[in-house]
Amino acid sequence: MDKIIGTIAGELNVKDTQVENAVKLIDEGNTIPFIARYRKEATGGLSDEVLRNLFDRLSYLRNLETRKEEVVKSIDEQGKMTDEILQAIAGAKTLAEVEDIYRPYKQKKKTRATVAKAKGLEPLANIIIEQTETKDIHEIAKEYINVDTLSEEDKKNKDKVVNSVEEAIQGALDIIAEDISDNADFRKKIKKICYREGLITTKAVNPEEKSNYEMYYDYSELAFRIPSHRILAINRGEKEEFLKVKIDKKEDKILNILEKSIIKGETQFTVMLKETILDSFKRLIEPSIDREIRADLTEKAEEQAIKVFGKNSKQLLLGAPIKGKTVMGFDPAYRTGCKIAVIDETGKLLDYTTVYPTEPQNDVEGAEKELLKLIKKDNINMIAIGNGTASRESESFVANMIKKADNEVNYVIVSEAGASVYSASKLATEEYPDINVSIRGAISIARRLQDPLAELVKIDPKAIGVGQYQHDVNQKRLGETLTGVVEDSVNKVGVDVNTATPSLLSYVSGINNTIAKNIVKYRDENGKLKTRKELLKVPKLGKVAFEQCAGFLRILDGSNPLEATAVHPESYEVAERLLKDLGFKKEDLKDKEKVMSLREKLKTVDVQKSAKELEVGEMTLKDIIEELSKPGRDPREDMPKPILRQDVLKFEDLKDGMVLTGTVRNVIDFGAFVDIGVKYDGLVHISEMSDKYIKNPSEVVSVGDIVKVKVIKIDMDRHKVSLSMKI
Repeated sequence: MDKIIGTIAGELNVKDTQVENAVKLIDEGNTIPFIARYRKEATGGLSDEVLRNLFDRLSYLRNLETRKEEVVKSIDEQGKMTDEILQAIAGAKTLAEVEDIYRPYKQKKKTRATVAKAKGLEPLANIIIEQTETKDIHEIAKEYINVDTLSEEDKKNKDKVVNSVEEAIQGALDIIAEDISDNADFRKKIKKICYREGLITTKAVNPEEKSNYEMYYDYSELAFRIPSHRILAINRGEKEEFLKVKIDKKEDKILNILEKSIIKGETQFTVMLKETILDSFKRLIEPSIDREIRADLTEKAEEQAIKVFGKNSKQLLLGAPIKGKTVMGFDPAYRTGCKIAVIDETGKLLDYTTVYPTEPQNDVEGAEKELLKLIKKDNINMIAIGNGTASRESESFVANMIKKADNEVNYVIVSEAGASVYSASKLATEEYPDINVSIRGAISIARRLQDPLAELVKIDPKAIGVGQYQHDVNQKRLGETLTGVVEDSVNKVGVDVNTATPSLLSYVSGINNTIAKNIVKYRDENGKLKTRKELLKVPKLGKVAFEQCAGFLRILDGSNPLEATAVHPESYEVAERLLKDLGFKKEDLKDKEKVMSLREKLKTVDVQKSAKELEVGEMTLKDIIEELSKPGRDPREDMPKPILRQDVLKFEDLKDGMVLTGTVRNVIDFGAFVDIGVKYDGLVHISEMSDKYIKNPSEVVSVGDIVKVKVIKIDMDRHKVSLSMKI
């Protein structure tokens, strides 16, 4: 275990004690959000992101140790264990290395070599590989012809019969070829050469055929340099049968290394061994190594894509809420009409309808009349337009319509990814049993503007759709990562225990689906919860779950104002003593003027001195001070607010050099897509993001950021616009 802790500490560039304490807390059943927030002293303040990386590596390294034990046991049971093998297994850093060492001792399916061994040709193979025998090998091979000595029954089994000298020698060489292929040291050296010097080369299956993969129709790049998005694009192009992919490698260099290691000078065996080495490489080693390298590259590319997807999703989930507004959700469409839903500031459905301002009906007049009536009736001041099919035509219609409204109305383009998934879900049916599936999408779009997090947690994280190639990557791994992202986001913001849906509650630390439903049921039967302690009356929510979840659940109008903050019940006494020392009491947290005065006093606190006096960790005390400074504050308030629009910009209006304000919709490895208010998002390539070198676009922008961009290239035919942030 010490070795695992040391390895992780080195990889994450943290102290051994930080890792050791984090592992102990994880093994005790504490959740990542709880450890990150309330056990900072133990971990030295490791963030949720670092803790998740730590957990992933811990799982991998523990699996690695388990596999090593299994391999050692298996080789030992075969009576083939040596100190050298034991040392090699102990030093292996990856599962692939362990499997390479184990390869010669694995129970094999029928191969040319296993057939040759069954014929008793292994001693002949040993004579050839030793290369010391001076007697003609053909003479020696005669001793292995067994066709005349076998019983009639055995003769029927061709896998036992050796008919000729040539067959005996070929069988022996097949054994040697497999032994070369199974040699872990050879495989390691060959893989290294292929990684460092090999080229990933792609060709078109049909060069005349148009596709999204035309840049890869005649393409090559060093394997170790190829970025993850290109690996995934090539994989997809191959899967869709547009591309043929291979790894070009320095074959002569590889064969030379093998020959130098195997051939012991000029003997009668030299030629046959050279041919056997070539056979081993072409038939056994190369296909296997190619598969491994491509699998490794794909795995790394998927990890990167999943990381990007997770980061983008987190930004989307933590988008700034638009509170206190009556919102019209506008779900655009053509033939079936645009679905409209109006919700009040609490998210309650007020009205819904369907209008047809887009093709083929083009009933602009009728749609205007209907919606202006709703704007007046429900006092609507915000319209959320989904960004899917017919979005820009709908935006144009809305921009013209709101000019005719009696009150000021703004509109916002909202990501509608996953809205249709939600509409048809069991959850949506439970929430709106009497509302048509199509209208539920408009409700979701409106609610996303009011509270992105509360609405998006109702959808499978994979359907949020702010990544690259998310459908091509390992779905189990993607699912695990995104669940972690949602958990971290929900727990960062905190949840109002008296209004949250079961889907939101289920992401709170320590709460599963059953407990989430039980909380809502308890709420329905007993009314609002007055204190956090009351949670212990909820069926199946015991002391362990309470410790994990209490700090993340808010009671906004309860008897204890501390319960509207992220201060954990275990720290109430410390918080109250701190308030008393400063001349305040917890009830003052409800008074805005007193909070402002308290905020100034808290700035003067000597954290080091107070932590000793209050017998609490400095990091915990800093968190308490922050919570008391802004009680009940939503951390999303610091996030960029959506761009409110009143007019529309057409693609044809764009000009080179035009400076615009846009919203970052997606961040990928090679840049970011920015919504500048025209029909098609513009691309800011990584090279146009900053005057200084940046390795990754996420160093500069995040999903939801509001950025100023300059138009640098317009492709009218392909409806593509290139943007620059270097203004």
